[in-house]
Formats: sequence, structure tokens, C-alpha cells
Amino acid sequence: MQLRPSLRHLRSLLFLPATANHLLAKATERGADALVVDLEDAIPPDRKVEARPMARAAVEQLAARGAKVILRVNSEPHLWEQDLLHMPLQSLAAVMLPKVETPLQVEDFAQALAAGAAAQGEQPPPIAALLETPRGVLAAPQVAPHRALCALGFGAEDYAGALGLPPEPAALTWPAQMVLTWAHAYGLACWGLAGSIAVVDDMASFEQTVHAGRAMGFTGSVCIHPRQVPIVNRGFSPTADERAWAARVVAADEAARTAGLGAVLLDGRMIDRPIVERARRWLESA
Repeated sequence: MQLRPSLRHLRSLLFLPATANHLLAKATERGADALVVDLEDAIPPDRKVEARPMARAAVEQLAARGAKVILRVNSEPHLWEQDLLHMPLQSLAAVMLPKVETPLQVEDFAQALAAGAAAQGEQPPPIAALLETPRGVLAAPQVAPHRALCALGFGAEDYAGALGLPPEPAALTWPAQMVLTWAHAYGLACWGLAGSIAVVDDMASFEQTVHAGRAMGFTGSVCIHPRQVPIVNRGFSPTADERAWAARVVAADEAARTAGLGAVLLDGRMIDRPIVERARRWLESA
């Protein structure tokens, strides 16, 4: 099952607090595949009301400059209802719903989002469900099939916090694999890392975490600082060697088909359909 076209190439998603007007001017120059206007964790409770009109303005401004914009709302219904009010939904590529632990949360949010979009004469943007707790991870099999979803996200920091442990692979590998497996099972993008996204000084360590994330099957990651963006973009892209290999695989497959063969030997390995599909995906993403 292929990833949905509108989000399949999103590698880096840079968070922008809704109240951080000073970050908007250069936001579209950071190289991120998408910009996430945040109304949740980045906004203190006493500034939620103030942040909402600022978020609406930021969404409109960034979308007008050609950015792919995502909105992260608050998890509580009485808050996300206000978050969506008067939001220019047509300008959003997706909406992130955090702290998801049941499919009912997604259904309620999807219905409200559809109603809001209909009132604006628009189609609702798709939803990215963020699974950030043990209950959320265990609910992945029930959440992933929802028709309104475009992505699942794994919240490493929140998950580790729920365990009372640092965000390290020993605690995060299994839940991360759980989330990404169900995402791929339903053709969803899956954003996350089995490690901390808070690292902004040790870029070598962060790069290792990103490479491990791609190796696990994540399709991209959120970024909390612009310096993380190029590392995530490189880490979730095929390398030059991988692209060269993929081109040779596709060429060998085409030659085999011309000769009426179902498989071909290349570099000591049999090249059949699953390998060819991976090669084509790498070339498409490049």
C-alpha cells in the first residue's frame, strides 16, 4: 500500500509556536517540507486564547507564501473546538490531533473538522493522529484504519515521560515499531523517532537518531529547531549510493521484462518485485 500522495514526501516538519511572530519571516526559508503552527505544547495555558487569532494569521500568511502548513491543535475537545473556530481550513495540508488514545477521539474530531470545513464550503484537511502514551500506542490497531487519517505520529518525549525514563532507544524502540507498523499497514505517513527530538546542540548524535528512525520505517520527523531540518531531510532521503543502486535495479528489471524473465541476478542478488518496488520508491522520493 502506497503512502497518500499529498504527504508521502514530507520528511521534515518544523514546529512554529503560534505566538512566535518573529519566526514567521524566515520560516519558509528553513528548508522544511512542512511548517507546523502549534497551539498545543508550545503555548502556555494562559496564552491559548491570545494564540488562536495569531495562529489563524500565521496559517494564512505561510500558505500564501507557498508553504505546506499543518496545524497542531490541543487535545481536549473544549480546546480544539476553539482552535478550529474561524481557522482557514482550506490553507491546511493537515491537522495534528495530539494525545490520541482511542478511535473515538479521532471520530469526534473528524466530525467537527468536517462540519467546520462544510461551513466554509471546503473539504476538510486530513488528520495526523499523534500517539504519545502507552494507551495511545496500544490503540494503534484501532486508530490507524480511520478514513480521515493521513499520518500517525509517535511522540517520543511524551511517551518516555509517561514511563518516567529518558527518551532512549531501550524504552522507545518497541512502541515506535508498533506505531509505524500500523501506519504502514494502512498506507499512512509515519512521523517520529525512537529518541529525543529535543537535541539541538549535539547534531552528530541527532543525526544518528534520524538515520535509525529511517531504518526502522519512519517516513519523516518533526523538528523543533531550524538546525535540525537539513539533518532530517538528508536522513529521510535516499543517499547517492542508494539512488545509483535503485537506477541499476530498475534498468535490470526492465531488461529482464524485455527478455521475458520474472527475476534477474544483479550484484550476486536476485532482483524480484519487492526489491524493484523499493528501488522505484527511492527514485520517486529523490
